[in-house]
Amino acid sequence: MYDVKSMQRFLKERLSRERYTHTMNVAKECKRLAKIFGEDPDRAYFAGMVHDICKEDPKEQQYEWAVKSNMGFCAEEARSWKVWHGVAGAYFLKTQFGVCDEDILNAVRFHTIGRKNMSCLEKIVYLGDMTSEERDYSGVDIMRKVCSQNIDKGMLYALRYSMRKQLKRCAVIPHYTMEAYNEYTVMFPDDTYHI
Repeated sequence: MYDVKSMQRFLKERLSRERYTHTMNVAKECKRLAKIFGEDPDRAYFAGMVHDICKEDPKEQQYEWAVKSNMGFCAEEARSWKVWHGVAGAYFLKTQFGVCDEDILNAVRFHTIGRKNMSCLEKIVYLGDMTSEERDYSGVDIMRKVCSQNIDKGMLYALRYSMRKQLKRCAVIPHYTMEAYNEYTVMFPDDTYHI
């Protein structure tokens, strides 16, 4: 497994205090969710810890790494700089730290937008980011409860919440997000509750 202590030190030096606190809260939440849903808790902790590794890098650098990543950086993502750090982070982890676990790389790459057919680890990081301890948006307690009971229903609620935010901003929604939303909507066709 990866050297968690060294990565913590690296992130503490690289990220702002607020971002570092968020990062460690996400790692903790990912570990908790992993124990519930049968994923390796240490692996989930590491993936959660590194999910925002490039979040505070200059936009130009994030874009360059996203393009170089060869990880399906789509046209819709290219129009929304707020999601570049996921793709850039996966590329950075692979090239600078030698992370070769495709599941961890995909969890970082898709933690902002989701995608269809996500692995359990990918879902855990996506939801861990949405429900970490410092999150205080309206409905977060309901989101936490749903995510702890049913990871797929948690994905549906999280995607609905995320897409509503995007629509309010008149932002482009990546096709990956739309495909994920459709997948979970079909899975729970009678669930119309929104957070």
